[in-house]
Amino acid sequence: MKIARSQHVSAIRRALRANPVVALLGPRQIGKTTLARAVAAGIGGSVTFFDLEDPADVGRLEEARLVLSRLRGLVVLDEVQRRPDLFPILRVLVDRPGRVARFLVLGSASPHLLRQASETLAGRITFHELAGLRLDEVGDVERLWSRGGFPRAYLARSADESDRWRRDLLRTYLERDLPQLGVTVPAATFRRFLSMLAHYHGQIWNGAELARALAVSEPTVRRYVDTLASTFVVRVLPPFFENLAKRQIKSPKVYLADSGLLHTLLDIRTQSDLERHPKLGASFEGFVIEQIVGALDAHREQCFFWGTHAGAEIDLVVVRGRQRLGFEIKRTDAPRVTPSIRTAIADLGLARVDLVHAGSDTYPLAERVRALAVRDLFRALPGRARAPTKPGS
Repeated sequence: MKIARSQHVSAIRRALRANPVVALLGPRQIGKTTLARAVAAGIGGSVTFFDLEDPADVGRLEEARLVLSRLRGLVVLDEVQRRPDLFPILRVLVDRPGRVARFLVLGSASPHLLRQASETLAGRITFHELAGLRLDEVGDVERLWSRGGFPRAYLARSADESDRWRRDLLRTYLERDLPQLGVTVPAATFRRFLSMLAHYHGQIWNGAELARALAVSEPTVRRYVDTLASTFVVRVLPPFFENLAKRQIKSPKVYLADSGLLHTLLDIRTQSDLERHPKLGASFEGFVIEQIVGALDAHREQCFFWGTHAGAEIDLVVVRGRQRLGFEIKRTDAPRVTPSIRTAIADLGLARVDLVHAGSDTYPLAERVRALAVRDLFRALPGRARAPTKPGS
């Protein structure tokens, strides 16, 4: 089965028309290479691929500036995080008069990669993030929630096969990918940290408690979670502040970005296991947040949660210009308006609150509040057309 990701293909082609360099970023095995080939298939003209994990292609680029300067059309550089020295060469090439080539670079993000690309190619590069599969691409809520958004995990022939694939992915990430990013922490230690984060999924960040459990400093666990966030394994949802006469929560919430990886870390193998697990509600919340972000086409810096020490809270606040949208997520088929929702509307000036639920119907609940079935997200929350962000430009 082949899953068309046409919205991403169209967005990247638009970006290539407007920018000499486009960076396609996302976790390993999320489908970046497949998407790049789909982009290239309909773009017209010459296309050249380099896989920087292939020794033959690495050898071809031994004299990188000379080789790349001769190419025309679209040039794709896969796993570019392995050759950050290429960025200064790309800057020279795209600044030539009569530009004849455009570059699509694929990589698993890291702080170093993003910083170097942004600084070296400022004003020349745009970034497109590829997350996991979305409901508008596959349609099956329960399967996508249970298995997560990695294509091979979702498409596996059985739940057991999907679980084995995710376990292998985690092992590769811990034993190979993190060391390549300069993380010198033993794989066993980082695996323990990830497992602890899985049990904290959807909770307020408590770095001191995690640091004590791992016998490390609080800044150390903060670096750990920053690394996981920069490689798309974790979503850190910062708190939203408003000038209110209330004590507001000032620590972020932390989620495993992919529900399938969360379930593997929690040893949840089947949908029936999930339905009986104490993290059922938190798992559904994190899954729906990722789908909302995809449906709205929202940037990370537009997404927050809000809470007060008195107990009022809203799971997700998305800020788009002057508009503020609120989302409360419940694993129920009979949602109701809560005092927290009314408080959030009044205090934050929310244009609307959608109470996203597991039932089958979407309908109004109160003024500025509606019950929104999770399966209707992409019909009810159309993302606006936009160009990807341009850090450093």
